[in-house]
Amino acid sequence: MTAPGTRTGAPAQDSDDLDVEEALALVRQSRDDNTGQTSAPEPDTDGERYRATPWHQARETAARAARTRPRRGSVSVPLGDALGLVLAAPLDALTDLPSFDTSAMDGWAVAGPGPWLVRDEAVLAGHGLPEPLTDGEAARIATGARIPADTTAVLRGEHGHTDTQGRLHATRDLAHGQDIRPRGQECRSGDQLLPIGTLVTPAVMGLAAAAGYDTVTAVPRPRAEVLVLGDELLTEGLPHDGLIRDALGPLLPPWLRALGAEVVAVRRIGDDAEALHRAVTGSDADLIVTTGGTATGPRDHVHPTLERIGAELLVDGVAVRPGHPMLLARTKADQHLVGLPGNPLAAVSGLLTLAEPLLRTLAAHPAPERYAVPLTEAVPGHPHDTRLVPVVLRGDCAVPLHYNGPAMLRGVAAADALAVVPSGGAPQGTQTELLDLPWASAGIGVCFT
Repeated sequence: MTAPGTRTGAPAQDSDDLDVEEALALVRQSRDDNTGQTSAPEPDTDGERYRATPWHQARETAARAARTRPRRGSVSVPLGDALGLVLAAPLDALTDLPSFDTSAMDGWAVAGPGPWLVRDEAVLAGHGLPEPLTDGEAARIATGARIPADTTAVLRGEHGHTDTQGRLHATRDLAHGQDIRPRGQECRSGDQLLPIGTLVTPAVMGLAAAAGYDTVTAVPRPRAEVLVLGDELLTEGLPHDGLIRDALGPLLPPWLRALGAEVVAVRRIGDDAEALHRAVTGSDADLIVTTGGTATGPRDHVHPTLERIGAELLVDGVAVRPGHPMLLARTKADQHLVGLPGNPLAAVSGLLTLAEPLLRTLAAHPAPERYAVPLTEAVPGHPHDTRLVPVVLRGDCAVPLHYNGPAMLRGVAAADALAVVPSGGAPQGTQTELLDLPWASAGIGVCFT
């Protein structure tokens, strides 16, 4: 369905679409790339526009803003709800692992040298302490079962056979203690298994459960609230009569969850300045995310609302395309607001530029390692700003995708990452920084918690 565009009433210069001057500059740049020549930089005839914060600096500002806010205390979280959180206390072993000598294989517990007389009663996992063995005796045993006292080793099922008299023989040499996991082999009670700051993955959850934990102490998820602005937005059906489908209402909550947030509310405000004021001042979320309304038109109410409540503007416009009119504000000592443009890909740009670093820091997640791969084809650049371009990964290269205009989601819906294209563009083969998309880097089942 058609997605929402730039907020109604915004002047032309605040649109994410390239204006005539910029489009001509792209043509000149492309021609220069093809001829190997370099054109002189375009004169800055619009100084107001290019006072925007550089893209990398905007991301660092967002991360730093989260570091300076008062810290929320750690929380005790049921183990089943802890995926994606970060440990706020060390994970110390509550017991020896394993907590008793246990069989590592299905087979026979044997005592002394063979052959062995096999007793009738098998040793099964989950049962109490079995009867001790005597020299020359064996007992069927299951993986994970407790080892009978005086057992010499466990003979694997495939390494033994019984004769016609019912005596067990080994078909291979058997070492003392073979295939027995001794008590405390993995850890002793009180050992530190994982330090503070460890990301809770499925494997961490399994280790915590094995070590006896029902809950873990973790950094709480940052709470996010989404405010969808615009009277022109439909929530169902086909666009009609100048109304368009809202793409950001469905897109933002799961994306914010993928970034580690708990989405506490999604509110549709329309173009009502008073309703926006009430929603912002009444929110207790760590992060408020608004859609559209970040320009200076008569129905763009984000800036006036922030001024009215005395918010501190930390970023007011970013030198990036799409998404130039995004903003970041501190609304309270422990609360921030990220204003996203109304165009969908521009909003995605705002998420990755401002919301992702802020949420990552609030959740105590480490910053991802920056990396770059070569582009399979040249990508034109904006004359002044960074461009974020959807790409798919093919082997060790990134393939730029079409349908990458600010109002389009078709490209990013098929993408693995966004390429960070510097001003002036990137020729074919250029090593270009990539921003992984959450589902491409970790998998939906892991990310969306």
